[in-house]
Amino acid sequence: MTLFSRRAAALPVFAAALCGSLPVGDASAQYLFERLFNEDRQQRQMEPAAPVAPPPAPKVAAPQYYTYKVDALVRVDFGAIAAVPARPSGGRAATHSVTLASAQPGPNVVTLSDAAPADPARDAFVAAISGLAGTELFAEKDIAEALVAYYRTSPGFIWSSGGAANHRAQAAQEVLGEAAKHGLVADDYAVAPLAGPEDAARFEMAMSARVLRYVRDATRGRIDPNRLSGYHDFAPKPVDYAHALEVLSDAFAVRTYLEGFHPQTPEYAALVKELASLRASQENAIVVDPKLVLKPGESSPDFPKILQLIQRDADSAFLAEHGPTIVLAGGSELYSDDLVPVIKAAQAARGLTADGVIGPRTVAAIAGDSKADRVSKVEVAMEQMRWLPQKLASRHVFINVPEFRATYVEDGADKLTMRTVVGTPRTQTFFFQDEIEYVEFHPYWGIPRSILVNKYLPKLYEDPSYLDRIGYEVTDGRGQRVSSSSIAWTSYGANIPFDVRQPPGPKNSLGEMKIMFPNKHAIYMHDTPEKHLFAKDSRAYSNGCVRLQDPRAMAAAVLGWSREQVEQRLKGEHGQVDLAAKVPVYVVYFTAWPKADGTVNYSPDVYGRDEFVLKAMARTAEVREPAA
Repeated sequence: MTLFSRRAAALPVFAAALCGSLPVGDASAQYLFERLFNEDRQQRQMEPAAPVAPPPAPKVAAPQYYTYKVDALVRVDFGAIAAVPARPSGGRAATHSVTLASAQPGPNVVTLSDAAPADPARDAFVAAISGLAGTELFAEKDIAEALVAYYRTSPGFIWSSGGAANHRAQAAQEVLGEAAKHGLVADDYAVAPLAGPEDAARFEMAMSARVLRYVRDATRGRIDPNRLSGYHDFAPKPVDYAHALEVLSDAFAVRTYLEGFHPQTPEYAALVKELASLRASQENAIVVDPKLVLKPGESSPDFPKILQLIQRDADSAFLAEHGPTIVLAGGSELYSDDLVPVIKAAQAARGLTADGVIGPRTVAAIAGDSKADRVSKVEVAMEQMRWLPQKLASRHVFINVPEFRATYVEDGADKLTMRTVVGTPRTQTFFFQDEIEYVEFHPYWGIPRSILVNKYLPKLYEDPSYLDRIGYEVTDGRGQRVSSSSIAWTSYGANIPFDVRQPPGPKNSLGEMKIMFPNKHAIYMHDTPEKHLFAKDSRAYSNGCVRLQDPRAMAAAVLGWSREQVEQRLKGEHGQVDLAAKVPVYVVYFTAWPKADGTVNYSPDVYGRDEFVLKAMARTAEVREPAA
């Protein structure tokens, strides 16, 4: 009988006793109460307690993409420039005495003037600026401040002589008018022509404001990459506006000087050439859906277009082998089995994995992007190049995420290139630059906090001994080893006061080495036991670090060793080898990037970042438009 049924059976007796229908005395009633409720208490004690579910594990949020914010332009304060004190008239101003050290005993007194003789040109300039009280000129805050600072100390006309635009102004306006060839917007630098002597002050300040904007944009780009997302990490480049105006005030080769602010690399020159070629070209006559995914046995109206493009671009050897098969297809939309060798051969000819599956990378390699898309990619690439140093180091490592490729460059030439695996769209590889400092052989893998919390903490909530079982090491704040099972993992939320690492070995996630450029993003290059991923065309599978197809070759390159030296070191134990000289590394994101021969390679936008750059550039243009 269950507790419920016993209690139910007892209730009529209990009720009868209470109503007096049964002769139950005080002792009997007390016994009845005890029997009912003691049995209830005993039954609850015998029943096993329901398991308590662990609380939900916390998560470490990934970096976010932002809505780009553009700083408002400010009005140039002409009054601050016009407030320059006028120089006194006459030959000399008041004097004072300065005592100088002398080889002879006693002081040597020299009288110096506090001010130079009156300068009519200077005074005319100050007077002209005073006439701009009702004129509005808007500029970026740092440029507006630079104009006031420069002209207060160096009042005078740079861009006009005798009320007419001089050769410096003419050369500068030509350069500004050609801004589009650098992927910039010429209207951002437009200045109304000089209308006569009375217009000289307005023309002077407008020219300087727009020339400095051009210098700023060419040096570090129109947008601040750190405002795009948490994945972008660049220190703002300084721009010496005062020096630029000083040089321009006495420069003859104005064009050479202004164009020298753009990146001075062969890759940038190749992008300039590519942009000009694209703008002069016709739109693709055959357009294929860039997101097409087609497997053998499936149909698509885009499939005949793929075959047509393959046939159009194939060489004689390819056509001799596969041309008849393409002809027999007769424009069919069915991707039949007999056409698989054609697609595989086309993939292999373009350096892709010959798997016969038509996906976005195959479409991009065969059909290419539309003209508009390619123009956008080149313009984005030119903007992003300005975030990097004006000249890349002669010896460096260049990791281009959308290409899934790492290249070692020495003396300006590609010495080594290899496939990489990069972060997934959810665990993206950052965009930044650093310096390689050392190579660690047979490395430990220190688990980043984000991975520990997001991946392992839910398992530890269920089984605190999980890390012990898989062979990971846990240490406390004093560096002492502790057992995973001894830790109350649910007590700390995401702020776990323990370090976790995977020891060296054949199962280590970093393989046999890691190449370190210590940074706050915990990103580095390393080996991997998952070699099969390098056979894929799209290789966004890591937690953010960069896995190398041939880490031994890269280690040898940055260490300045032979491959044999690396292999010999791998026969030893865990250890670190410092580089004799640090090697700059650029972890970048270019969907358009020139190859060694100067031709531009276009890659799919694996993280969708280009769109954020384009939107930011559009917002910048909107803010500038009223003051153009």
